[in-house]
Amino acid sequence: MRIAEEKRNVLYVRTLGGFSMRWNGKLLAGGSKASDSQGTYLLQILIHNRETGVPRDRLEELLFENRDMSNVHHALQSVIYNTKKKLERAGLPAANCIAQRKGVFFWTDEISVVEDAAEFVRLCRAAEETADADEKLALYLEAAHWYDGEFLPSQTAVIWAAQEARRLKGLFCRCTENAAQMLRERQDYFQLEELGGRASRIDPLADWETLTMEALVSLGRYEEARKLYDDTVQYYFNEEGLRPSKKMMEQFERLGTEMKHQHAALDFIQSELSGRGDDFPGGYLCSYPVFVGIYRMVERMLERGGQSVYLMLCTVIDGKGNPMRDGPMLEELSKRMGDAVRRSIRRGDAMSQYGKGQYLVLLVNTTRENCRVIQKRINERFIIGRQRSGIQYYVNSVFWEPQIGQSGNKDRKQA
Repeated sequence: MRIAEEKRNVLYVRTLGGFSMRWNGKLLAGGSKASDSQGTYLLQILIHNRETGVPRDRLEELLFENRDMSNVHHALQSVIYNTKKKLERAGLPAANCIAQRKGVFFWTDEISVVEDAAEFVRLCRAAEETADADEKLALYLEAAHWYDGEFLPSQTAVIWAAQEARRLKGLFCRCTENAAQMLRERQDYFQLEELGGRASRIDPLADWETLTMEALVSLGRYEEARKLYDDTVQYYFNEEGLRPSKKMMEQFERLGTEMKHQHAALDFIQSELSGRGDDFPGGYLCSYPVFVGIYRMVERMLERGGQSVYLMLCTVIDGKGNPMRDGPMLEELSKRMGDAVRRSIRRGDAMSQYGKGQYLVLLVNTTRENCRVIQKRINERFIIGRQRSGIQYYVNSVFWEPQIGQSGNKDRKQA
């Protein structure tokens, strides 16, 4: 929770990115303490809904999940009684902290509460309602700092908590996007960098890295932007088998467009461009956008004729011949396949990871028969002992004219 200093006699409740309750510096629930009791669940429900309260029937349904009980009203009263006693023993005032009015249960107003989710929503609403641009931006940025992650992540199987988690995440996205747009208009790229970095840490695999990359490019910090791009692409591959998003590709293209260098002689420029410092004997491993650029350049070169170029897709498959899409072994097998591919192709060939367990290879000035030889080399380096997994290959010829309806030739080798 974003609290500079906790005040005394205030109950601080964290529900975003985890759960905890603190009173006068003492941890009451969450953290290292067990927090899956019915009493804790009761407090989560009532404190989060303290403005409207929760009707008895709804509260009983949430707590007991329509279990067949002889006296559900008595069971509810028992949970409430035990929860009140536990709070009193923890040092909270002997107030009627859980009250009932006309069949609706409320958290008492006598004990002050600061709940991160409520503060986050309050700041978002205030930002949307104010007309003052400076105040609006300040409120959006403060709201974004209150959002520390998914709402009650331990309750993802509970319908009401999952629905609230989606609502709050959507609000966080809108809040962050609005703040980012205002920072762009002010050309405040330092704060945009900070906002993007925090958003990507809090909500990974949601493309927030594009904000940080945009800020770095705008600030002229091109090498940092390039490294962020490479790290992000690799992370997305490893975690979800995803290729760079359209927004990330746009930022990468902008990086190439806006990079500026000092005036220099051709020899110096050529030494910078050269990759001769790379002594690896195998193929050129590059990021997907670079691979796309190489492919398109090769297509143009083929207009002059005289070369035969093939595109090969290598995919890890299991013992039954099905592509592996997930599992603890996939990352290890994918890395091993990538190393086998790189060592089996020539320095003039290019390769790039396309997804989880997949690599694209551009084989220049070769034949389909040589493609099969390369596949054999890859298999010899990839297959160890009696392993059941293998590699599935698809090969297409690269034409400078579009080949409508071509399905490609499939070559498969499996241990």
